[in-house]
Amino acid sequence: MTNRVWMQGVEWLAAASADPRTCKWEWDHGEGVSLLEAGRFWDVLSVPDRLGLLTLDLLWRPSLPVPGPTLVDTAARRVGFFLPPDPSGGWIGAGLRYTSKGAWVAVPPPYRPARFLEWLVPPDGSGALHAPALLELALREANGTLAVLRPVCEER
Repeated sequence: MTNRVWMQGVEWLAAASADPRTCKWEWDHGEGVSLLEAGRFWDVLSVPDRLGLLTLDLLWRPSLPVPGPTLVDTAARRVGFFLPPDPSGGWIGAGLRYTSKGAWVAVPPPYRPARFLEWLVPPDGSGALHAPALLELALREANGTLAVLRPVCEER
């Protein structure tokens, strides 16, 4: 079952490439990372890692759908949430980076990490993405929590 889901995730993710065969070859035989263009099947909202990890934790509630694909970049200390394409890209906030049409995203294969990139929630091939409204609410809640914790942590 897991192998089938991984393969569906591979096919879905590689479809964002100009050459899916080369993309899959890079994952298996090259550097293990492929550059995929955002804006066609998905966009990516990248946030600082503390905010992103807390946000993802808040999205794992039993009452909510399973979160969409989420990627962590440990070198840049950022978490990327894959969202439906949105040409307006109305995400504004300190530390937020919105990647859409014309931009490229480095991604590892869904079945293993590569270098400093790892899937926290790998794509399952269904095309499911983060719901923007749910993500925004979770980001606001996480940001509020971090704002409260920051002064407490600085007192030490």
